[in-house]
Amino acid sequence: MKPFRRIRVLFALCLLLAAPAFANPALWVAKKDQATVYLFGTVHLLPHDANWSSKQLDNALDASARLLIELTDDNPANMQAQVIKYGLDPAHPLSTRLSPRDRTRLERAAEDAEVPGGVATLQAMRPWLAAVTLAVAPLVRAGMDPAAGVDKTLRARMEKAGKPVEGLETAEQQLRMLADMPEPLQLSFLSQSLDEVAQGPARLRDLIDAWRRGDTDEIARIEDEDLRKGSPELYERMLVKRNEAWAKAIAERMKQPGTTFVAVGAGHLAGPDSLQKQLEKLGIEVQRQ
Repeated sequence: MKPFRRIRVLFALCLLLAAPAFANPALWVAKKDQATVYLFGTVHLLPHDANWSSKQLDNALDASARLLIELTDDNPANMQAQVIKYGLDPAHPLSTRLSPRDRTRLERAAEDAEVPGGVATLQAMRPWLAAVTLAVAPLVRAGMDPAAGVDKTLRARMEKAGKPVEGLETAEQQLRMLADMPEPLQLSFLSQSLDEVAQGPARLRDLIDAWRRGDTDEIARIEDEDLRKGSPELYERMLVKRNEAWAKAIAERMKQPGTTFVAVGAGHLAGPDSLQKQLEKLGIEVQRQ
């Protein structure tokens, strides 16, 4: 798997279930003194009829007094404002940044992905946003819905129970991780998206199967290895630094008694720099449930 595919996974833009199926992703528990934290990997785009609940998961949610997810300010108005701020550059049409060959590929990819408005919609976008748009459009067309994602479902459940839900990051922070990439890196990201649009979602099935099985070794192999080797700077910024920051926030929370449920993208809970590893560095024991 090429490095930039990991970026889309980090933001749950390329996690696709081929058909309705039962899923039983991995669950961890961290304990220190009188504090307990459950760690659960999520995907953010799922069909409405995907079944991923389990008794073990239900028990952990019922025992938790609060939920921490990656962000809570992802309402449409705020997301639109952030995308306009960091993702649009109508003064410099996207095609002017591309070679003649890539302009042709962009037109074909926009058609294959059925982007609303076609290639004209992409022209006002910076390369990173065009790449993300081309990655998301086929998934939405295939029936994937952010509203059916794991984090949204967990949030609704906890709010219905009257339990607080907090974000580990903001929407602006997440988008800036892509928007702040140097333009050559953004163009490489876009180039890979142009390659992948025509190939459809079939290549993602191994990743999804690993998530459904709770196979974190396979998730790490698929998601992390190429990025770590091919783009160590991006790997450090987009995975390691975030996990370190989240671990510190969780450790601070665990200074107080109580139980917290933490749900973040499944890729953050796999590999040698996982959130679990960062917590262990802070002296917090983590065990697989």
